[in-house]
Parts: sequence; C-alpha cells; structure tokens
Amino acid sequence: MDGEDIELFARSIRNATREHTGQALDAALAEVGWCDALTFAPRAAIATLFECQGADNVTSSALCHVVQHALGVDDTPAARVVLPPIGQWHPPATVTHRGLHVNGLVPAALRHRASVVVIAPTGRSDGVFEVPTTSLAFDRVDGIDPHCGLLQVAGADIDPATDRGPTADGWAAAVALARVAIAHELVGASRTMLELAREHALGRIQFGRPISSFQAIRHRLAETLVAIEMAEATLDLAWLDMTEQTAAMAKAVAGRQARTTARHCQQVLAGIGFTTEHPLHLYIRRTLLLDGLFGTAASLTRALGEEIMSIGQLPRKLVL
Repeated sequence: MDGEDIELFARSIRNATREHTGQALDAALAEVGWCDALTFAPRAAIATLFECQGADNVTSSALCHVVQHALGVDDTPAARVVLPPIGQWHPPATVTHRGLHVNGLVPAALRHRASVVVIAPTGRSDGVFEVPTTSLAFDRVDGIDPHCGLLQVAGADIDPATDRGPTADGWAAAVALARVAIAHELVGASRTMLELAREHALGRIQFGRPISSFQAIRHRLAETLVAIEMAEATLDLAWLDMTEQTAAMAKAVAGRQARTTARHCQQVLAGIGFTTEHPLHLYIRRTLLLDGLFGTAASLTRALGEEIMSIGQLPRKLVL
C-alpha cells in the first residue's frame, strides 16, 4: 500500500473503532478488508488497528487473527485460535495419553464457532489441533476489566476433531507478533490517557489560573510523553528486527510505560480521576489487562535478564 492507501485505510479503521466494539467491530473490520491488509501489509494493519483499539477502549477478535496469521493457519476468515492464559505465553494446550488438555482465552465471538484451533507442543515442534467447542467449557473473564470481551476456555481429555500437523512458523513467531500488537494497543491507550489529563489541566482553574501552568503538572505530563515515545521507539526496533527478544522488549516497555502514564495522569486528574464518571478508570483497567497478555512487563523483563545471563552476551545493538 502506498501513502494514500494507508491514510484511507487508517481513516476507515479509526471510524470503525469509534463506532463499534466486539462482534460489531469484527464485522466492520471484515468490511474494510483488515484481514487482507494483515496479509499484504502486516505492520500497517497491526499498528493502525491496535493503536485505535487502545485509544477508543474497544475490543475485537483481531489478536486471534494476528496469532493465526503468524502461525500460518489463516486458511479461514474466522478467527479461531485459542490464546494463552493471563500472564503466560506457552501454548494453551498439552497432549497426554488421554487426549488434549486446553486452558486459555478466546474472544467471546469464538464461543459460537463449531470448532477452535489450539496449539500444543508435540516433541520437537508445535502441533495444530482443531477442537469442537462442544468439548470445551467457557467462562466469562471479569476481574479488573469486565468489558474486555474475553472468555476463559478449558477442557480435559479431549479427542481433537482434526490433527493439522506442525505449525508453519512455530509458536514463538506467533508470540512475538502478538506481543508487538498488544504493545501498540498499550501505546494507543496511553496516548488517550495523556490527552484526558492534558485537557483537564488546561480547563481546571486554581488560584486564578489553569493548573497546566504549574510546574509540577507540566513535569508529570512531560514525563508521560517521554514514556510513550520510548515505547513507540522500542516498537520501531521490534518491527525492524522482529525477533523473540525485541518483541518481548517492546511489550515489556509498553506495559511499564502504560503504568507510568496511568500513575501520572491519575495525579493530574486528582479526585475526578478516581470516579466512574471519568473515563480514565476504563483505560487503567484495560492497560492492566493488556500488560498481562502474553507476559507482564515484570515477567518478560525477568525472562530476558535470565536469558542474557545464561548466554553471557547482550543483545546486538539495533539502529533505526
């Protein structure tokens, strides 16, 4: 896609996320050809949609499409891949002598599919299995973000409907691309939180002048902007390199900086930011959930540190 095509595509995505969420957003994305864009221009498709999702605090099945695409099993327009549980990134299924054991997450729309696709380690490779939804139990995920649109899915001793053999590119590639997508969503949510705090600072009058003129407020807003820009810079490096390590760094930095953003913006908004009348709490809830998907900032940082210590070598330097 050239510059004009990307701008038109981005405008269509922004309109879709502003007006729809959940299954309605899935339908709108299908109409604008987002899945086709994911195949031909993955960076534009992922960055545009997930940043808009984060900015508008909406949900879709797009993350499943991203994982499906990375696995090379996107032979159907419907998203059907089961995601790992919160805080984990290993395949959501295991193979035993009794059958498949499944424990993961799916968007609510997948509950109505005839079958879902799960990934399970099978010796030296990762196997792709099709499992009928009638063999699985679905429970709504509430917790910190009851509007996340996710369901917990579990099942034991399942006889898979189809064994589709090993994945084309492996689970690690899918995890890397999913982490980059989630990092974009965290950046989108962070930018909206910053805008909410900025608007409040400009309009809130104390001692006869806007609080945006106070040095402490300016410092918090400036530190928030730096944090977001750092997350975006790390994402640029992840797209340049697209390895497990750089994708994990991008996700970890975006998660940590989203928490920094939430903390500073809460301080700027003060009392109104603690109420359900103000939308800030929706973004804080969503960023906490997103930080947990495919590994939290803390767990990814620890895993990266352990890897560096085990090999005794720092990652190679990347330059944009």
